[in-house]
Amino acid sequence: VQLQASGGGSVQPGGSLRLSCVASGITFNNYAMTWFRQAPGKERDFVATMNWSGGSARYSDSVKGRFSISRDNTKNTVYLEMNSLKFEDTAVYYCAAAQTLWLGTQFSNDYNYWGQGTLVTVSS
Repeated sequence: VQLQASGGGSVQPGGSLRLSCVASGITFNNYAMTWFRQAPGKERDFVATMNWSGGSARYSDSVKGRFSISRDNTKNTVYLEMNSLKFEDTAVYYCAAAQTLWLGTQFSNDYNYWGQGTLVTVSS
């Protein structure tokens, strides 16, 4: 099983990035997909989750209205569109898969598989 995250980089405040996470070795549409992030010196935090079909999503309060999660089950890929980026969005972003019919949770222990992370740096 592999979750391959990509799309990170350096961007100025107010800018945008789109992260991708391609899954292999799992039946992708059996899994809720979630993005977490971990800023330097801080714990890993929940960002956004989407259920298996793409019909439901939930966001942390800190990114609601700025970030958008989506998935393409034909490509085994989940995306995170990030707009209006702020300094405090700087972190390593991780995708995670949980075998559930529902939305993923905000608890890391509930996830079966993790990607390697992709670094997003917001700086001027």
